[in-house]
Amino acid sequence: MHNYLDFEKPISDLEAKIRELKKLAEEDESIDTSEEISRLESRVDEAMVEIYSKLNAWQKTQVARHPQRPHFVDYADALFTEFTPLAGDRKFGEDAAIQAGLARFRGQPVAVIGQEKGNDTKSRIKHNFGSPRPEGYRKAIRVMEMADRFGLPVISLIDTAGAYPGVGAEERGQAEAIARSTEMCLSLKVPMVSVVIGEGGSGGAIAIATGNRVYMLEHAIYSVISPEGAASILWRDSTRAKEAATNMKITAEDLKSLGIIDAIIPEPVGGAHRAPDRVIGMTGDMIAGALAELTPMPGDKLRSDRRQKFLDIGRNL
Repeated sequence: MHNYLDFEKPISDLEAKIRELKKLAEEDESIDTSEEISRLESRVDEAMVEIYSKLNAWQKTQVARHPQRPHFVDYADALFTEFTPLAGDRKFGEDAAIQAGLARFRGQPVAVIGQEKGNDTKSRIKHNFGSPRPEGYRKAIRVMEMADRFGLPVISLIDTAGAYPGVGAEERGQAEAIARSTEMCLSLKVPMVSVVIGEGGSGGAIAIATGNRVYMLEHAIYSVISPEGAASILWRDSTRAKEAATNMKITAEDLKSLGIIDAIIPEPVGGAHRAPDRVIGMTGDMIAGALAELTPMPGDKLRSDRRQKFLDIGRNL
């Protein structure tokens, strides 16, 4: 069953009628509903185009958080072969919110890092809803160090509401772990390509997203804090999240215009969850293009260009 967002009610109503007609035709073969179904399907397509052509920042936030949106595990299964996950930070323990390991991407050996939210209650608890703890970032650092040592490009897929803010995480040095992970990204002498596939929340995202190329899916978001968090701080009212989302410039279009990301990966009408295979394929093509451009470059230039890229953000605003 498809999960509909609040603003998708016109689509929900139309598709409910289509399901009713199909069920009626199955129960009584003498009833021909094909013409009415075709008419309603055309109206669904028109409604989706109209609605998704003018999404505001808060609606894009809802799409980025859609429970059926493809997650890291879906991209890993489709884009990588011989994926060998690596566990633990060799200091404290394992954090399943960050998945990392070695794989082949279209035949090329790579290191892969990403946040996984989970897709049902059990897996969401296992992956801590995609909010990493310090050991997750230290695991990412370990994998990036290995990639740098063996000359493997790094591909990171970002999808987190933010790093876990619990007491235990803070006691184990959450801020330091995020800073060290960001520093490691900037120090790499191998290509690093990052894609925000859902939510890119605060330092929890940038810790593994400081790449030579940073891409976003069309309906993904990338922000210094969640809209709810910003509303709580600014107005002490989390219900003003919609207003905060609009003012924070968190959409892919906003961030592309500000020079924070390099390109936008288009999504099908209705969002990535409507056609996940197509979106994952386009993401793979974008990553492949970036690696083809970056791989021949010397390590020192990769590192200096990456650092300069982030130093230049906001310089011309």
